Amino acid sequence: MSFSMDSAPSLELVNQALQALYNNPDVTGKEKASVWLGELQKSVFAWQVADQLLTLNQSLESCYFAAQTMRTKIQYAFHELPADSHQSLRDSLLEHASKIAPGTPPVIVTQLSLALADLALQMATWKSAVLDFVERFSKDHLGFLLEVLTVLPEEISSRSLRLGANRRKEVTEELIEASPTIIQLLTHVNTSACGDEERDQRVRSKTYKVMGSWFSVGAIPQQVLLSTQLMNYPFQALANVNCPAFLHEAATDCVCSALYCSEDLERYHELAQRLFQGVMTLVPAYHEADKDEESDKCLNYCRIFTELSESLFHMLLATPNQGLGTFQLLDLLLMCVNHHLYEVSEVTFNFWYRLSEELYQRNSQEITDLFKPYIQNLVLALCQHCHMDEDHEGIPDESGDFGDFRVRVSELIKDVVFIAGSSSCFVQMFESLKSPKNPSWAVSEAALFIMSAVGKNILPEENEIVPQVVEAILALPETTHVAVRYTSIQLLGELSEWIESHAQFLDVILQYLLAGLQQPVLASIAANSLQSICTQCKDQMTNHFDGLMHIVRAMESFNLSPDAALGLLKGTATILGRLPYANIGSALSQLCASQIGPLERLLNEESGPVRQGSANDPVIWLDRLAAIFRHTNPSVANGQTHPCQGVVVEVWPVLSRSCEKYQSDIRIIERCCRCIRFAIRCLGRNSATLLTPLVTQMVGLYQTHQHSCFLYLGSILVDEYGKEAGCVPGLLDMLQAFCGPTFKILEEHNGLRNHPDTVDDLFRLCLRFIQRAPVPFLQSALAKPIMCCAIAACSLDHKDANASVMKFLSDMIKCVREKEDRDDFEVRHMLVKKLLEEHGQSLVIALINACLFCLPTFMSADVSEVLYELMIIDRPMFCLWLEHTLKALPTESSGGAITATKKQLADFHKACTSAEDIKQVSSSVRDFCRLYR
Repeated sequence: MSFSMDSAPSLELVNQALQALYNNPDVTGKEKASVWLGELQKSVFAWQVADQLLTLNQSLESCYFAAQTMRTKIQYAFHELPADSHQSLRDSLLEHASKIAPGTPPVIVTQLSLALADLALQMATWKSAVLDFVERFSKDHLGFLLEVLTVLPEEISSRSLRLGANRRKEVTEELIEASPTIIQLLTHVNTSACGDEERDQRVRSKTYKVMGSWFSVGAIPQQVLLSTQLMNYPFQALANVNCPAFLHEAATDCVCSALYCSEDLERYHELAQRLFQGVMTLVPAYHEADKDEESDKCLNYCRIFTELSESLFHMLLATPNQGLGTFQLLDLLLMCVNHHLYEVSEVTFNFWYRLSEELYQRNSQEITDLFKPYIQNLVLALCQHCHMDEDHEGIPDESGDFGDFRVRVSELIKDVVFIAGSSSCFVQMFESLKSPKNPSWAVSEAALFIMSAVGKNILPEENEIVPQVVEAILALPETTHVAVRYTSIQLLGELSEWIESHAQFLDVILQYLLAGLQQPVLASIAANSLQSICTQCKDQMTNHFDGLMHIVRAMESFNLSPDAALGLLKGTATILGRLPYANIGSALSQLCASQIGPLERLLNEESGPVRQGSANDPVIWLDRLAAIFRHTNPSVANGQTHPCQGVVVEVWPVLSRSCEKYQSDIRIIERCCRCIRFAIRCLGRNSATLLTPLVTQMVGLYQTHQHSCFLYLGSILVDEYGKEAGCVPGLLDMLQAFCGPTFKILEEHNGLRNHPDTVDDLFRLCLRFIQRAPVPFLQSALAKPIMCCAIAACSLDHKDANASVMKFLSDMIKCVREKEDRDDFEVRHMLVKKLLEEHGQSLVIALINACLFCLPTFMSADVSEVLYELMIIDRPMFCLWLEHTLKALPTESSGGAITATKKQLADFHKACTSAEDIKQVSSSVRDFCRLYR
């Protein structure tokens, strides 16, 4: 099957492809048909083909393909159509929609309604689309009309349509103007009955969806709505215990949308009051649903109660327990948190996060204390939800839905605990532990779990409750349920700061953890807690270093997860750095030896393909070495030889051989580079002996395999040695050798998009040159091609890669005005100015176009920083560059809508060029972007 772009394919050929896609049992045939149809959809002939298929109405498959094609073409390729064909497209789509019958599949109805909605939004000359829809479809095609009225507001903010702020405002005003007609239509539908109760309910549910959609864009004026009964209908449905699930869901969505809208209390104060009254009438219905174990309905009510509390959030804090800020809202939420299903309680979590954030920012003990009892009750309720089943065997399961829920509970409690007070919360849990009722293991474990969440917040000087808890843990008998022991060990790790101030407990705690290490199911959590204590209690732990080394040497006999093994090595390395200078080298050598041995055995074997996580995976040992080097940070006096130097030199040949042997395996090479990176960071400039062999090997391997981690490792070398004049020529040679293969892959079709890691690491490397050796870098022949590459990469919408490009550009421009190194200030100034004389205009065009057409809004802040730096060094020139860029921008969309008026362009130019700081530039760029998206 072939497809030429020169002419439209016959409908017979299209139908053959659809038959092959949907009905051919041959997978290869299906794939070929799928590719062919995809090519057809991208072509300009898709408009005509889709229109013809809809007219013929031959099969479900052809109609669905045609409707979906029409929708995606309007959404993504509207610019392909000349303006004089817009009206005929509109008439054709309206005609197709008029042929929808009760049996038309919903997927086709949805695609056609989206196609019409997207056309109406983009076709600025179609001024009365909503009223046209009502007039044409309200009598015989009510279901389709309600679908179109639902999707139309939802599509206003569609990222793919990119309507722009002016068109969005214009469309929203048209919706507001049409809202009395829509309210009248929806009211009529809700008060009419056709005699078929289920059909009536289905239609009513669609009206709720329309209302919710119109609320979401603020298209229903408060006064128009409140003068009707319309808002009563979803509340009546929700209050009815016999309400079917689909209607209940639609009514919930509608009310939540209205509540979200009413958060703008200045504009919607009366609506907020009416909604508050309506929501409060639903409390009996919630209790009824809870009694009948209708959990889906309980979830819906909880969503409404939470959305009400969110919309009145500012009232809660501005006028606590008064008017609309009533604490009845908190009672509603706690009622939901106390529901027997944890999924219901989870709906409220965002509110509690928001409350804790606001109270933390306000920092008023008087206001915080008002909320304290509610947070105490919240913690108790969450503790109840964290109880595991009594018949659960083994340690707590951290995977699965319940495990995820417990993690979220822990995070929430860490966030809100300052409101109730950490000690108070600890006491609460301790009381339940020593309750005379002899609590079950599940109750005890849940209390210990909540204590773990607040352990880090306990003041080191606390001497009343924590000692009793620690003593109780240390006295747990062997017969205690393993989950309780697991969580107890976890709690000891969280209490590491407290343990640092209570060294008398250290010996017995270490013995307890050692016993845990020797039990397979507890080994990993014991290793994690041991790491926490090593990191926090560095000075006290030096006396226990021999014991730690004994544990490390026996590590393979413990059942440790890879992360726990790394944690144990991190803790040991942290203590190693605190040993007397004379002992560090031999201790590090011993610590590395147990990792180097297995790695060398793998290097000497003729091994087959490496399976991740298997016995022949070198990554296990490379990660462990990296952890050791990363966390070994001894203090070295001036003039002293670095105590780790000899060990790193010993280890280097093994790392070099690893790079050679596994050079084609990106996963292993990344870990090799990471290990070398931390070894270099450990030694600092004492690693000079490795510089030449390392660079030679990296450059050689990069010619064959363009692994971007070599570029990253190069940036580490520049960071360490870039200020050493004797090393700079060699480092620039390294950059030169890297740039050849790098530019080659980035200049391929879609090269930047296909290799974001390479872009990221290349510009990290160039950034290090700007920071450490700006003049040699700017004087080199590489400065110009790298600048051109940066300009091309401005539009790359990969977060990390784009951030590295922007950081390189802003620091390069910024170095013009940094005068600390007075010797080369003039040279830097001259070199950057010369580069910008040639490329400044192209750079500004690339930056503005990237913001408007390529990057998500949050990434415009980094771009704004580059614009600001350009302006600071030469404001008059920047004004000209920006003016030229703005004049070239399109001011009208393909549908005839104004994207940016002359005044808006002038206002942006003025705001940007007169800005006094980065924030002002960033704000003006963000506002300007809205005109084009």
